[in-house]
Amino acid sequence: MRVLLKVSMDTEKANEAIQNGTLPKLIEASLEQIKPEAAYFTSENGQRTACMVFDTQDSSQMPVISEPFFMNLGAKITYTPVMNHEDVQKGLSRLGR
Repeated sequence: MRVLLKVSMDTEKANEAIQNGTLPKLIEASLEQIKPEAAYFTSENGQRTACMVFDTQDSSQMPVISEPFFMNLGAKITYTPVMNHEDVQKGLSRLGR
């Protein structure tokens, strides 16, 4: 299943991670682990935020992916199932209309 992972980072903890050099390493390790089809970085509600779209077959990956962000950045994390255009077309074709 395709999932949108949104990571909103605590500003103070993210500042510390930038200063001590751990933020780039954490982001790189996460990208290497989940191999997203897309990754974007922005600010949302005044916090550094990463949005990554990736495919998962096993929800047990969630703690492995989330915990480094929780532990190192005090992050707020959401997982949202998402579809691309092909997925929407496939789903609509099954409606039987």
